[in-house]
Amino acid sequence: MKTRLADGTEVHCLQKPEARMLDHHVEGYLKHGISIQDNHVVFDVGANIGIFGVRALQKAAGVNVYAFEPIPEIASVLQKNATLHGEHQMKVFQKGVSSAPGQATFTYFPNTPALSTLHPEQWDNRPGAFKEAVKSTMKNPPKSMRWMRWIPTVFAGVIAAYLVRGRKTVHCELTTLSEVIEQNALHRIDLLKIDCEGAEWDVLMGVKDADWTKIQAAVIEVHDIDGRLAKVENLMKAKGFNAIYSEQEDGLENSQMYNVFALKS
Repeated sequence: MKTRLADGTEVHCLQKPEARMLDHHVEGYLKHGISIQDNHVVFDVGANIGIFGVRALQKAAGVNVYAFEPIPEIASVLQKNATLHGEHQMKVFQKGVSSAPGQATFTYFPNTPALSTLHPEQWDNRPGAFKEAVKSTMKNPPKSMRWMRWIPTVFAGVIAAYLVRGRKTVHCELTTLSEVIEQNALHRIDLLKIDCEGAEWDVLMGVKDADWTKIQAAVIEVHDIDGRLAKVENLMKAKGFNAIYSEQEDGLENSQMYNVFALKS
């Protein structure tokens, strides 16, 4: 199916409200000096249906996006958006990104594809986590969905139960960032965006030391479990990023999710 984003941009999607929510988060990644300029190379790990990539192509001329999405149903829509908005500028990889090539089992949530994950335990081991995620969304919806604020939060549990219904396991191929860098003979990545529902540390561990010099900026969604936020911040400092900011999006103050922004001057 197709839908239109707030500015009229047409995109393919699996769930129309979710497409608008994904678009709502795009500007939240482009803060603290993170920007997209002409001829930039952008890596989008956890691309979902490609909304970030579409917006990246609109931000500047000559941008090239490498978009990674392991779930076949989602990757199929991602490819449609790549074709619709930039067939030669958005390259789609139907693969997960991790610390080593291989295979892995992902959990796919058809009713909320954006939360599909390699690590379902982040939800399963935290009773009420999905419910809290729903509450956060209700507190900070896109402008076009402000009506969500009027839904009593008592219904968050019912909505969460619906969203996780019908979950499936999917076997997917894994690659590493360094493998893709080598295969595509890339000398520079201007922006590395990672939003992969709990697998961010594994993604970072798949970058060889020599390739860290090629990455100029990064924005990473971090699930702060077992001190992961501090680990990511320390890793980025060690790899030469000298401007590092961490913050939580509006509505996520009671969650474990942070965005880490890292730049080299």
